[in-house]
Amino acid sequence: MEQKITIKDVAELAGVSKSTVSRYLNNGYISVEKQARVRQAIEQTGFQSNFFAKRLKTRESKLIGIVLPRMDSVTVGKLLAGITRILEPEGYQSILLVSQLSAEKELENMQKLRQQGVDAILVDSVGITAEHVQRAQEWSLPIVYLGQQNPAVHCLKMDDAAAGHRMGVYLRQMGHKHAVFAGVTEHDEAVGIERKQGFLAGFCEDRTDARVDFVETGFDFLSAYNQAEEIRKLAPSVVVGATDNISLGILRYFHERGIDVPREISVVGFGGYEVGAVVYPALTTVSFDYELMGMKAASYLLYLLQDKRETPNLDMPLTFVERESVRNLQEDYVQGQAVSMSVMA
Repeated sequence: MEQKITIKDVAELAGVSKSTVSRYLNNGYISVEKQARVRQAIEQTGFQSNFFAKRLKTRESKLIGIVLPRMDSVTVGKLLAGITRILEPEGYQSILLVSQLSAEKELENMQKLRQQGVDAILVDSVGITAEHVQRAQEWSLPIVYLGQQNPAVHCLKMDDAAAGHRMGVYLRQMGHKHAVFAGVTEHDEAVGIERKQGFLAGFCEDRTDARVDFVETGFDFLSAYNQAEEIRKLAPSVVVGATDNISLGILRYFHERGIDVPREISVVGFGGYEVGAVVYPALTTVSFDYELMGMKAASYLLYLLQDKRETPNLDMPLTFVERESVRNLQEDYVQGQAVSMSVMA
Protein backbone atom coordinates (compact mmCIF):
# COMPACT_ATOMS: atom_id res chain seq x y z
CA MET A 1 0.00 0.00 0.00
CA GLU A 2 1.39 3.38 -1.03
CA GLN A 3 2.29 5.61 1.92
CA LYS A 4 0.51 8.98 2.02
CA ILE A 5 2.83 11.96 1.80
CA THR A 6 2.22 14.57 4.52
CA ILE A 7 3.14 18.20 5.10
CA LYS A 8 5.74 16.93 7.58
CA ASP A 9 7.44 14.91 4.83
CA VAL A 10 7.52 17.94 2.54
CA ALA A 11 8.91 20.12 5.33
CA GLU A 12 11.68 17.66 6.17
CA LEU A 13 12.72 17.32 2.54
CA ALA A 14 12.71 21.08 2.02
CA GLY A 15 14.53 21.73 5.29
CA VAL A 16 11.83 24.07 6.60
CA SER A 17 9.17 23.97 9.29
CA LYS A 18 5.66 22.60 8.79
CA SER A 19 4.29 26.11 9.37
CA THR A 20 6.40 27.38 6.47
CA VAL A 21 4.92 24.73 4.16
CA SER A 22 1.45 25.62 5.46
CA ARG A 23 2.02 29.32 4.72
CA TYR A 24 3.15 28.42 1.22
CA LEU A 25 0.04 26.31 0.62
CA ASN A 26 -2.16 29.11 1.94
CA ASN A 27 -0.52 31.76 -0.24
CA GLY A 28 1.13 33.39 2.77
CA TYR A 29 4.52 35.09 2.83
CA ILE A 30 7.80 33.12 2.84
CA SER A 31 11.11 34.02 1.25
CA VAL A 32 11.72 33.37 -2.43
CA GLU A 33 14.49 30.89 -1.56
CA LYS A 34 12.16 28.86 0.71
CA GLN A 35 9.38 29.00 -1.89
CA ALA A 36 11.69 27.28 -4.37
CA ARG A 37 12.70 24.60 -1.85
CA VAL A 38 9.09 23.85 -0.86
CA ARG A 39 7.96 23.75 -4.49
CA GLN A 40 10.77 21.33 -5.37
CA ALA A 41 9.95 19.11 -2.37
CA ILE A 42 6.28 18.98 -3.39
CA GLU A 43 7.23 17.97 -6.93
CA GLN A 44 9.62 15.29 -5.67
CA THR A 45 7.16 13.76 -3.21
CA GLY A 46 4.04 14.09 -5.36
CA PHE A 47 2.29 15.69 -2.40
CA GLN A 48 -1.38 16.31 -3.28
CA SER A 49 -3.41 15.76 -0.13
CA ASN A 50 -5.84 18.63 -0.77
CA PHE A 51 -6.79 21.33 -3.21
CA PHE A 52 -4.04 23.63 -2.00
CA ALA A 53 -1.44 21.22 -3.36
CA LYS A 54 -3.39 20.95 -6.58
CA ARG A 55 -3.27 24.72 -6.79
CA LEU A 56 0.52 24.64 -6.65
CA LYS A 57 0.66 22.55 -9.83
CA THR A 58 -2.25 23.95 -11.83
CA ARG A 59 -2.22 27.44 -10.33
CA GLU A 60 -5.97 27.15 -9.83
CA SER A 61 -8.21 25.59 -7.19
CA LYS A 62 -11.44 26.03 -9.17
CA LEU A 63 -12.83 27.80 -6.10
CA ILE A 64 -14.32 31.30 -6.10
CA GLY A 65 -14.80 33.13 -2.80
CA ILE A 66 -17.95 35.20 -2.39
CA VAL A 67 -18.49 37.69 0.45
CA LEU A 68 -22.09 38.79 1.00
CA PRO A 69 -23.30 41.54 3.36
CA ARG A 70 -26.28 39.46 4.52
CA MET A 71 -28.26 36.35 3.61
CA ASP A 72 -31.79 37.52 4.51
CA SER A 73 -32.11 39.58 1.34
CA VAL A 74 -34.37 39.13 -1.66
CA THR A 75 -31.51 40.01 -3.96
CA VAL A 76 -29.01 37.42 -2.69
CA GLY A 77 -30.70 34.39 -4.26
CA LYS A 78 -30.90 36.05 -7.65
CA LEU A 79 -27.34 37.31 -7.47
CA LEU A 80 -26.04 33.84 -6.60
CA ALA A 81 -28.17 32.24 -9.32
CA GLY A 82 -26.53 34.49 -11.89
CA ILE A 83 -23.03 33.80 -10.57
CA THR A 84 -23.63 30.04 -10.57
CA ARG A 85 -25.04 30.08 -14.09
CA ILE A 86 -21.69 31.36 -15.38
CA LEU A 87 -19.20 29.65 -13.05
CA GLU A 88 -20.55 26.08 -12.89
CA PRO A 89 -20.14 25.31 -16.61
CA GLU A 90 -16.52 26.43 -16.25
CA GLY A 91 -15.98 23.93 -13.43
CA TYR A 92 -15.86 26.42 -10.56
CA GLN A 93 -17.39 26.07 -7.11
CA SER A 94 -18.14 28.84 -4.62
CA ILE A 95 -17.33 29.40 -0.95
CA LEU A 96 -19.76 31.83 0.71
CA LEU A 97 -19.03 34.01 3.74
CA VAL A 98 -21.31 36.66 5.26
CA SER A 99 -20.14 39.99 6.69
CA GLN A 100 -23.40 41.01 8.45
CA LEU A 101 -23.10 44.53 6.97
CA SER A 102 -19.74 45.05 8.71
CA ALA A 103 -16.82 46.46 6.69
CA GLU A 104 -14.38 44.99 9.22
CA LYS A 105 -15.96 41.54 8.93
CA GLU A 106 -15.94 41.91 5.14
CA LEU A 107 -12.17 42.40 5.13
CA GLU A 108 -11.73 39.54 7.58
CA ASN A 109 -13.72 37.23 5.32
CA MET A 110 -11.63 38.22 2.31
CA GLN A 111 -8.51 37.24 4.23
CA LYS A 112 -10.05 33.87 5.16
CA LEU A 113 -10.89 33.15 1.53
CA ARG A 114 -7.41 34.05 0.42
CA GLN A 115 -5.98 31.66 3.01
CA GLN A 116 -8.24 28.90 1.68
CA GLY A 117 -6.61 29.25 -1.72
CA VAL A 118 -9.49 30.53 -3.83
CA ASP A 119 -8.69 31.64 -7.37
CA ALA A 120 -10.64 34.89 -7.11
CA ILE A 121 -13.00 36.79 -4.81
CA LEU A 122 -16.35 38.50 -5.41
CA VAL A 123 -17.34 40.98 -2.71
CA ASP A 124 -20.87 42.41 -2.49
CA SER A 125 -19.43 45.31 -0.56
CA VAL A 126 -20.88 47.62 2.07
CA GLY A 127 -18.21 50.18 1.18
CA ILE A 128 -14.82 50.27 -0.54
CA THR A 129 -12.24 51.59 1.93
CA ALA A 130 -8.54 52.29 1.48
CA GLU A 131 -7.82 48.81 2.82
CA HIS A 132 -10.15 47.26 0.21
CA VAL A 133 -8.18 49.09 -2.47
CA GLN A 134 -4.85 48.04 -1.00
CA ARG A 135 -5.81 44.37 -1.01
CA ALA A 136 -7.03 44.50 -4.59
CA GLN A 137 -3.75 46.07 -5.67
CA GLU A 138 -1.37 43.92 -3.62
CA TRP A 139 -2.95 40.47 -3.68
CA SER A 140 -2.14 38.28 -6.65
CA LEU A 141 -5.69 36.96 -7.04
CA PRO A 142 -8.44 38.93 -8.87
CA ILE A 143 -11.01 40.75 -6.70
CA VAL A 144 -14.25 42.24 -8.03
CA TYR A 145 -16.39 44.47 -5.81
CA LEU A 146 -20.14 44.63 -6.38
CA GLY A 147 -22.59 47.37 -5.44
CA GLN A 148 -20.00 50.11 -4.87
CA GLN A 149 -17.76 52.16 -7.16
CA ASN A 150 -14.07 53.04 -6.96
CA PRO A 151 -11.86 53.74 -10.00
CA ALA A 152 -8.85 52.11 -8.32
CA VAL A 153 -10.39 48.60 -8.27
CA HIS A 154 -12.41 46.22 -10.41
CA CYS A 155 -16.07 46.81 -9.63
CA LEU A 156 -19.59 46.46 -10.98
CA LYS A 157 -22.67 48.31 -9.82
CA MET A 158 -26.04 49.69 -10.76
CA ASP A 159 -26.27 53.38 -11.63
CA ASP A 160 -27.86 54.37 -8.34
CA ALA A 161 -27.74 58.09 -9.08
CA ALA A 162 -29.58 57.56 -12.38
CA ALA A 163 -32.18 55.36 -10.67
CA GLY A 164 -32.80 57.99 -8.02
CA HIS A 165 -33.00 60.76 -10.60
CA ARG A 166 -35.53 58.83 -12.68
CA MET A 167 -37.78 58.37 -9.66
CA GLY A 168 -37.45 62.03 -8.69
CA VAL A 169 -38.44 63.21 -12.16
CA TYR A 170 -41.43 60.85 -12.21
CA LEU A 171 -42.78 62.07 -8.87
CA ARG A 172 -42.27 65.67 -9.89
CA GLN A 173 -44.30 64.98 -13.04
CA MET A 174 -47.01 63.45 -10.85
CA GLY A 175 -47.34 66.74 -8.98
CA HIS A 176 -45.64 65.81 -5.69
CA LYS A 177 -43.82 68.57 -3.81
CA HIS A 178 -43.13 67.09 -0.36
CA ALA A 179 -41.36 63.73 -0.08
CA VAL A 180 -39.78 61.74 2.70
CA PHE A 181 -36.74 59.74 1.63
CA ALA A 182 -36.51 56.70 3.93
CA GLY A 183 -32.92 55.61 3.52
CA VAL A 184 -29.94 53.90 5.07
CA THR A 185 -26.79 55.33 6.60
CA GLU A 186 -24.33 57.09 4.34
CA HIS A 187 -21.73 54.44 5.19
CA ASP A 188 -23.28 52.69 2.18
CA GLU A 189 -22.21 55.12 -0.53
CA ALA A 190 -24.29 53.62 -3.35
CA VAL A 191 -27.67 53.40 -1.59
CA GLY A 192 -27.12 55.88 1.23
CA ILE A 193 -25.61 58.69 -0.85
CA GLU A 194 -25.82 58.21 -4.63
CA ARG A 195 -29.41 57.00 -4.79
CA LYS A 196 -30.57 59.77 -2.44
CA GLN A 197 -28.64 62.50 -4.23
CA GLY A 198 -29.98 61.36 -7.60
CA PHE A 199 -33.51 61.55 -6.25
CA LEU A 200 -32.97 65.02 -4.80
CA ALA A 201 -31.65 66.27 -8.14
CA GLY A 202 -34.58 64.85 -10.11
CA PHE A 203 -37.26 65.90 -7.61
CA CYS A 204 -36.05 69.39 -6.66
CA GLU A 205 -34.50 70.61 -9.92
CA ASP A 206 -35.65 74.17 -10.78
CA ARG A 207 -38.27 74.08 -8.00
CA THR A 208 -38.15 76.31 -4.94
CA ASP A 209 -41.33 74.79 -3.50
CA ALA A 210 -40.03 71.20 -3.41
CA ARG A 211 -39.19 69.71 -0.01
CA VAL A 212 -37.50 66.42 0.92
CA ASP A 213 -37.14 65.18 4.49
CA PHE A 214 -34.85 62.29 5.36
CA VAL A 215 -35.59 59.50 7.84
CA GLU A 216 -32.90 56.89 8.48
CA THR A 217 -33.84 53.20 8.59
CA GLY A 218 -32.00 49.92 8.26
CA PHE A 219 -32.19 47.71 5.19
CA ASP A 220 -34.62 45.33 6.87
CA PHE A 221 -38.42 45.35 6.73
CA LEU A 222 -38.86 45.72 10.50
CA SER A 223 -36.66 48.80 10.97
CA ALA A 224 -38.59 50.57 8.20
CA TYR A 225 -41.88 49.53 9.77
CA ASN A 226 -40.73 50.96 13.11
CA GLN A 227 -39.86 54.31 11.52
CA ALA A 228 -43.16 54.66 9.64
CA GLU A 229 -44.89 56.66 12.38
CA GLU A 230 -42.11 59.25 12.34
CA ILE A 231 -42.50 59.41 8.57
CA ARG A 232 -46.24 59.90 8.81
CA LYS A 233 -45.82 62.79 11.27
CA LEU A 234 -43.87 64.70 8.61
CA ALA A 235 -47.03 64.62 6.45
CA PRO A 236 -45.44 64.10 3.01
CA SER A 237 -47.46 63.36 -0.11
CA VAL A 238 -45.04 60.54 -1.02
CA VAL A 239 -42.59 58.23 0.78
CA VAL A 240 -39.53 57.10 -1.17
CA GLY A 241 -37.98 53.94 0.24
CA ALA A 242 -34.30 53.54 -0.67
CA THR A 243 -35.11 49.86 -1.29
CA ASP A 244 -38.31 47.94 -1.94
CA ASN A 245 -37.82 46.20 1.40
CA ILE A 246 -37.99 49.56 3.20
CA SER A 247 -41.07 50.56 1.20
CA LEU A 248 -42.82 47.29 1.97
CA GLY A 249 -42.29 47.79 5.71
CA ILE A 250 -43.84 51.26 5.46
CA LEU A 251 -46.73 49.97 3.33
CA ARG A 252 -47.46 47.35 5.97
CA TYR A 253 -47.58 49.98 8.71
CA PHE A 254 -49.95 52.18 6.69
CA HIS A 255 -52.21 49.21 5.91
CA GLU A 256 -52.51 48.23 9.57
CA ARG A 257 -53.61 51.75 10.47
CA GLY A 258 -56.09 52.16 7.66
CA ILE A 259 -54.07 54.77 5.78
CA ASP A 260 -55.16 54.64 2.14
CA VAL A 261 -52.25 54.28 -0.29
CA PRO A 262 -52.15 56.08 -2.70
CA ARG A 263 -55.21 58.27 -1.98
CA GLU A 264 -53.78 59.68 1.27
CA ILE A 265 -50.09 59.08 0.65
CA SER A 266 -47.99 57.53 -2.14
CA VAL A 267 -45.13 55.04 -1.66
CA VAL A 268 -42.32 54.05 -4.07
CA GLY A 269 -39.15 51.97 -3.87
CA PHE A 270 -36.07 50.66 -5.64
CA GLY A 271 -35.18 47.08 -6.48
CA GLY A 272 -38.05 45.48 -8.35
CA TYR A 273 -38.66 42.66 -5.85
CA GLU A 274 -41.31 40.21 -7.03
CA VAL A 275 -43.36 40.69 -3.86
CA GLY A 276 -43.82 44.33 -4.83
CA ALA A 277 -46.05 43.21 -7.69
CA VAL A 278 -48.43 41.17 -5.50
CA VAL A 279 -48.90 43.42 -2.46
CA TYR A 280 -51.77 45.90 -2.51
CA PRO A 281 -51.35 48.44 -3.83
CA ALA A 282 -48.64 47.10 -6.14
CA LEU A 283 -45.43 49.05 -5.64
CA THR A 284 -44.05 51.53 -8.16
CA THR A 285 -40.29 50.96 -8.34
CA VAL A 286 -37.06 51.10 -10.30
CA SER A 287 -36.22 47.48 -11.03
CA PHE A 288 -32.65 46.13 -10.99
CA ASP A 289 -31.76 42.80 -12.62
CA TYR A 290 -29.72 41.15 -9.87
CA GLU A 291 -29.40 37.82 -11.66
CA LEU A 292 -27.91 39.61 -14.67
CA MET A 293 -25.58 41.44 -12.30
CA GLY A 294 -24.40 38.09 -10.89
CA MET A 295 -23.82 36.77 -14.41
CA LYS A 296 -21.84 39.86 -15.43
CA ALA A 297 -19.79 39.80 -12.22
CA ALA A 298 -18.87 36.14 -12.77
CA SER A 299 -18.03 36.82 -16.42
CA TYR A 300 -15.81 39.69 -15.31
CA LEU A 301 -13.95 37.39 -12.90
CA LEU A 302 -13.40 34.82 -15.64
CA TYR A 303 -12.12 37.58 -17.91
CA LEU A 304 -9.60 38.58 -15.22
CA LEU A 305 -8.61 34.99 -14.50
CA GLN A 306 -8.17 34.01 -18.12
CA ASP A 307 -6.45 37.25 -19.15
CA LYS A 308 -8.72 37.85 -22.13
CA ARG A 309 -8.25 40.99 -24.18
CA GLU A 310 -11.89 41.85 -24.77
CA THR A 311 -13.45 43.51 -21.73
CA PRO A 312 -16.98 42.22 -21.00
CA ASN A 313 -19.94 44.60 -21.19
CA LEU A 314 -20.55 45.77 -17.63
CA ASP A 315 -23.48 48.12 -18.31
CA MET A 316 -26.46 47.40 -16.06
CA PRO A 317 -29.97 48.32 -17.30
CA LEU A 318 -32.58 50.05 -15.16
CA THR A 319 -36.29 49.40 -15.65
CA PHE A 320 -38.89 51.83 -14.33
CA VAL A 321 -42.08 50.04 -13.31
CA GLU A 322 -45.18 52.15 -12.71
CA ARG A 323 -47.87 50.41 -10.68
CA GLU A 324 -50.65 51.43 -8.27
CA SER A 325 -48.87 52.99 -5.28
CA VAL A 326 -48.54 56.56 -6.60
CA ARG A 327 -51.30 59.13 -6.91
CA ASN A 328 -51.18 61.72 -9.68
CA LEU A 329 -51.88 64.90 -7.73
CA GLN A 330 -52.57 66.82 -10.93
CA GLU A 331 -55.66 64.70 -11.63
CA ASP A 332 -58.73 63.68 -9.67
CA TYR A 333 -58.12 60.44 -7.82
CA VAL A 334 -59.93 57.44 -9.28
CA GLN A 335 -60.02 54.18 -7.29
CA GLY A 336 -58.61 51.28 -9.26
CA GLN A 337 -57.01 53.46 -11.92
CA ALA A 338 -55.21 51.77 -14.80
CA VAL A 339 -51.68 50.47 -14.28
CA SER A 340 -48.98 51.18 -16.87
CA MET A 341 -45.34 50.22 -17.27
CA SER A 342 -42.46 52.02 -18.96
CA VAL A 343 -38.84 51.08 -19.54
CA MET A 344 -35.75 53.16 -19.18
CA ALA A 345 -32.64 52.04 -21.03
